[in-house]
Amino acid sequence: MPTWEQIKESKPYKVANAVLSFAIAQWFFVVLAVFIALAHSFPNFAKQGGLIKAQYTIGYGAVAVIFLISGLSMSTKDLMKNAANWRAHFTVLSTSFLITSSIIYGLASAVRAAHDGNIDDWLLVGLIVTHACPTTVSSNVVMTKQAHGNDILTLCEVFIGNVLGAFITPALLQLYMTGGWDFGNPSHQPSGDSTITQLYAQTMKQLGLSVFIPLFVGQVIQNVFPKQTKWTLTTFKLSKVGSFMLLLIMFQSFSTAFAQHAFEEVSHASIIFIVFFNVGIYLFFTVLTYFYARPYFIKKYYREEPNENSTKLYRYGYKFFRPFYYNRRDTVALMLCGPAKTAALGVSLVSSQYGSDNPKLGIILVPLVLYQSEQVISAQVLVNFMRKWIYAGDAKHADEENLIQNEAGEAHDETDQESNTENVIRSTMSISDDSQDHKRSSHIATV
Repeated sequence: MPTWEQIKESKPYKVANAVLSFAIAQWFFVVLAVFIALAHSFPNFAKQGGLIKAQYTIGYGAVAVIFLISGLSMSTKDLMKNAANWRAHFTVLSTSFLITSSIIYGLASAVRAAHDGNIDDWLLVGLIVTHACPTTVSSNVVMTKQAHGNDILTLCEVFIGNVLGAFITPALLQLYMTGGWDFGNPSHQPSGDSTITQLYAQTMKQLGLSVFIPLFVGQVIQNVFPKQTKWTLTTFKLSKVGSFMLLLIMFQSFSTAFAQHAFEEVSHASIIFIVFFNVGIYLFFTVLTYFYARPYFIKKYYREEPNENSTKLYRYGYKFFRPFYYNRRDTVALMLCGPAKTAALGVSLVSSQYGSDNPKLGIILVPLVLYQSEQVISAQVLVNFMRKWIYAGDAKHADEENLIQNEAGEAHDETDQESNTENVIRSTMSISDDSQDHKRSSHIATV
């Protein structure tokens, strides 16, 4: 009978161990694949209004857990500081609502003008609707934490973006769905009867119960019991729980889509087109957000801090524009918030606008559901590079600090050396003067 050491050296054991190690390292994607398979086979289990009432247990519960952990792990002072960062709010809101939606509208119009019979017009409506939605609620916070970016800023952007999204998203749809897109206008749908007031009330209810209250409770607990909170976060590794909650949210989205037969109503060519288009456009928007968050001309023109020789125009320009060139941790937060789109609130927004009984609702939701999963998968890959980029910046900053200190030290040494040289010269001159005085005294005495 072979010994344990012999078994460990055998080829089958090494292969099995390598496969297991890979599965553990990539557990997020493995569990996601399992959840998608379960959603396809048993869609009624986790769909909205299904067996476990996922609109509450997952839509509220899972999201609440993510923000409770965020509230437990962040400083109240830092939260207030980031909430007052109006420049970051402007950058994310303009990216999330205006830049991304206008680009998608142009691309969708170009695809529709090509008259490709394989691409359903309602699928293109779904694309425009997807990118008119606010940034996602939960995945942004989870991914920013994994990348070691400014997750507190991300949390602020999530809350502000979704509160305003209840007003901005319907307004954008009314703006885009005119002329040749008039057939997709929500106001022209027979079952789209939710008013803006009802939509806003529903959004505020979901944000209040799943985001604001858990965040507030977490802040209270970590301020009252700081040591116990830190011990709990470290011991039970609660940072990992957020990733699993994110998978549950995706499980709900796919279950709802499969239950509505959304993918069955769309051709295979359309599905393939949407899958590749979503990945490409997400990566493009991520790169675009990077350049938007770190404009080269600001760094080039406002390279040095103002001094007494600077003009008033330069001083005011530096004070106003230089903060728009964000540091690396803030940039990562903006890169994850800008291109992302919410499915948790997006499904509610779309259903309210077009009606839950609309026969085209399933097709409209396909781009949104696929985009959510693909943005999470893409971000899961990108966070590793983002984390390395952040620490590369820290190392560069440390090297620059050391260089400055070394230069200051060398200058100090040179100053000391010059001072010593001057002291030697003074001493020599003093000795010479003393010698001359001694000679004079001797001469006088002789005379």
